[in-house]
Amino acid sequence: MHAVPTFRKGGVHPPDQKVFSREQEIVRLPLPSELVVALSQHLGAPAKPLKAKGDAVEKGEKIGESVGFISADVHSPVNGTIKEIKTVTLANSVQCDAFVISVDEKQPEDVPKPVDWKKLKKEELLASVKEHGIVGLGGATFPTHVKYAVPRDKNVEYFLVNGADCEPYLTCDYRLMLEKGKEALEGALIAAKILEAKKIIVGVELNKKDAIEHLKQIISEEAWPIEVVGLKVKYPQGDEKQLLKATINREIPSGKLPIDVGAVVSNIGTCYAIYEAIVYKKPLYERIISVTGEGIVNPKNILAPIGTKVSDLLEFCGGLQGEVEKLISGGPMMGFAFFDTETPITKGSDGILALAAKKKARQTPCISCGKCVDACPIGLVPTLMYKQITNHNYEVAMNSLSLMDCKECGCCSYVCPAHLPLVHTFKTGKKMGRKK
Repeated sequence: MHAVPTFRKGGVHPPDQKVFSREQEIVRLPLPSELVVALSQHLGAPAKPLKAKGDAVEKGEKIGESVGFISADVHSPVNGTIKEIKTVTLANSVQCDAFVISVDEKQPEDVPKPVDWKKLKKEELLASVKEHGIVGLGGATFPTHVKYAVPRDKNVEYFLVNGADCEPYLTCDYRLMLEKGKEALEGALIAAKILEAKKIIVGVELNKKDAIEHLKQIISEEAWPIEVVGLKVKYPQGDEKQLLKATINREIPSGKLPIDVGAVVSNIGTCYAIYEAIVYKKPLYERIISVTGEGIVNPKNILAPIGTKVSDLLEFCGGLQGEVEKLISGGPMMGFAFFDTETPITKGSDGILALAAKKKARQTPCISCGKCVDACPIGLVPTLMYKQITNHNYEVAMNSLSLMDCKECGCCSYVCPAHLPLVHTFKTGKKMGRKK
């Protein structure tokens, strides 16, 4: 018996809670009357607005231009008119300008002619990825053209595709693999051509065996040089450090990136967005999002335009039910709790969760039990980091305890018997440490 591939250090096993939406096929959201398209929906500098109040916009038109090295273009998801430009607060608490677009009743028909990407050079493919505003769709939203611009002194041996979908509740990547698996795999081939990667590996957790078999069947029929690896169901299996360890047994040193060990990692949704951008010249102006949880009347996996307000998504799913304790953008482990349903979704929104009220746990002092140490997949000591940050010793936490290596995955908070706000404290510690 071969051991099931996984990372060895830490990790937790929260209930996967995917039952609410895993059988729900992807459905397109009927166009809302208004969209709120933010200019900061990627890691790095906000895009520069290219339109003004009163301007008409067309579907797929660039309305925000990337500024600086780490930034991404923003495109209009619809034909419409810019009603106003206003400051919005996104679910992750980022404040930025956004276009409020009044949506035209008549929208253009999509009849794209496919492009033969095999005839294009890698430089042309990379330029197209930038032009179409592609960012990482696993939640981090790092601009893909920056990640794929490999330094001359580096080589990519492995291109790893994250199909783990390891966050509880979320099923958007799972449904994508089942319904658009061929396109996503072709997107991985395009990415590998840009990176000049020698091997392509797709990692999928074993609670999605039907997706694994489906991808393997496509690969066999097309004779594509792609390997699919079934991974142990363990959180955070989808993090790039853990995925590298599980699939190719390589460890990223502190302060380094996957490229430093000869690999690049992208989410399966990013690969699909790359396919659409290259083959159909389609900018990233819509995405699949799981609207799910105990508090949703009819949970769904929805293809929605970027800038859709959460209220429109909830209405499409029949609204809320029961006593909803919190709304979360993303998954319950790494997502952001928010309260305003007028908040728009962004390129990084993979889920909107409505979670049922739970009995409030009382916070107690740390007893140094070590559970957080055992759970940390990076091998940090959360209890010591917490104590240093709460005592305002930010530099000690950063320099002596490697605070900046923390991925904010939530494993420590999940197992803490004292119910301490560990991840929240680490986020604060990083901000304060950078300021100092």
